[in-house]
Amino acid sequence: MYIMKLKPALKDNIWGGTRLKTEYKMQTDLDIVAEAWTLSCHKDGPNTVENGEYAGQIFHDVVENAGREKIAGTKAAAYPDFPLLIKMIDAKDDLSIQVHPDDEYARVHEHEFGKTEMWYVIDAQPGASLIYGFKDKISKEEFKAAIENNTLPEVLNSVPVKKGDVFFIEAGTVHAIGKGVFIAEIQQNSNSTYRVYDYGRLGKDGKPRELHVQKALDTAKTEPPKYPTTAQGSPENVPGGQKTLLRSCELFTVYHCALNGAMAFTADEASFVNVLVLDGSGQIGDMDFQKGDSFFVPANFGKFEVNGQAELIVTTM
Repeated sequence: MYIMKLKPALKDNIWGGTRLKTEYKMQTDLDIVAEAWTLSCHKDGPNTVENGEYAGQIFHDVVENAGREKIAGTKAAAYPDFPLLIKMIDAKDDLSIQVHPDDEYARVHEHEFGKTEMWYVIDAQPGASLIYGFKDKISKEEFKAAIENNTLPEVLNSVPVKKGDVFFIEAGTVHAIGKGVFIAEIQQNSNSTYRVYDYGRLGKDGKPRELHVQKALDTAKTEPPKYPTTAQGSPENVPGGQKTLLRSCELFTVYHCALNGAMAFTADEASFVNVLVLDGSGQIGDMDFQKGDSFFVPANFGKFEVNGQAELIVTTM
């Protein structure tokens, strides 16, 4: 197995912008690119391998044909599907207020994983904010009334954001990315989203977008968030730059790496490594990279170096 460069799956959701096309040079005929799915085996947006013997093949097929434990690691082998999905999200406008189910609910109602996720704020316009849980704990009846009365934003926790902020969003947390926020999202491999408020917007068909009120009532935790909006760890100086633990949980471990030279990593038998380039340029293995590139390093690959001047998000299980 070798280090695979992955071609992203691009989404033109109505709230998206153009930075992924203009600044990150992602090739597409879409006018809007709201999301780039940069590590994905999901049926709604799988990656394609761009290099080597698997060039042109769907990444999901490569993983399954090789064997999930062999290519993704022993931790991934414990799941019924490839467990993670990573995105870059460009919010030119507010996203809908929404909530994601946990594994138990999603398995029954959506036939896939639930969705716990983490956001790293790559960039944010001055004054930008997002919604993260509730201001105060309320009852499900009060939550339902706020939805029906169009007063939901009034009871939610609006948080100003800046580059470098970190949000850990467990399944059941009501949330929404605000306009002017550009993020990297590390999440479970799921596309189950329950909208509860959408600012009266119309979809591409000219009709109001569907809401999922009952499912949101079933799954939402109507309480303030439990986690601070900062990295879990402190910056650590290492050969080749600086590493900061953003979040470690039973699902994923994510580092931010400020690369200034050659930094060493290891993909062992437990997990693959994903390297997402947020800024800068350099080399990984024998390949050059630029901002927006995503690389999958298979489990058991062993030690490898990333060299250059760059900002990276590095994810393992």
